[in-house]
Amino acid sequence: MRIPRLFQKQTLSIHDYVELDTATSHRLTTVLRLTVGAQLILFNGDGYEYRSVIKTQKKHNLGVTILEKHPKNIESPLVIHLGQVISKGEKMDFVIQKATELGVHTITPLFSERSVIHLKSERLEKKFEHYQKIAIHAAEQCGRTTVPRIEKSLPCAEWIFSRQEAARLILDPSATHTLSTLTLKSPIALLIGPEGGLTDTEVTYALQHGFTALRLGPRILRTETAALTAIAALQAKAGDLDL
Repeated sequence: MRIPRLFQKQTLSIHDYVELDTATSHRLTTVLRLTVGAQLILFNGDGYEYRSVIKTQKKHNLGVTILEKHPKNIESPLVIHLGQVISKGEKMDFVIQKATELGVHTITPLFSERSVIHLKSERLEKKFEHYQKIAIHAAEQCGRTTVPRIEKSLPCAEWIFSRQEAARLILDPSATHTLSTLTLKSPIALLIGPEGGLTDTEVTYALQHGFTALRLGPRILRTETAALTAIAALQAKAGDLDL
């Protein structure tokens, strides 16, 4: 059986004893049926994997001891900051999960003029925590030792104004530029609109602030399809996807 990988937001060292939180312990014992003696891989974003073994099993928590640490760097050389307008239902969750698997560095959920999701501050904070958990679980599954940073949600115009990346891209099916015509530099800011698309005003504002309009192909893609297609294409052209 594949050794489970777990993200732990704390300093890790060989011989450390780490007590796992209740939710993680429950998942390991109830879903994966792990007991004392089972091995785990811990990581905390420092570029190492920490091979560990379950030493104690209390009522609600497991305790593990770290045995070894090994460097592991599978991060893409292409640093992508995804600005994704929040979509309805589980589409946003899907984008965050798959963007993590594709190697995105940072994700900022955005609000635009055509946003279908409007959240008050309390629900927004819960959504932020939810999105970060999705990124953590995706990193655990795909083998990354770095979890993408989920930034606090912003209005689309504010995010556009704050961008300083070497390359700033916005998807537009009517654009003249394609990936084959661009020389990419890292880092990259990638702006993806909502289900109804960005307004002409938002597109113009992005272009005025250094964004380049990019066309992926002849068809209109859904927001979640557009985001993941663009990320995969960027990684294939200048990142770590070997096609």
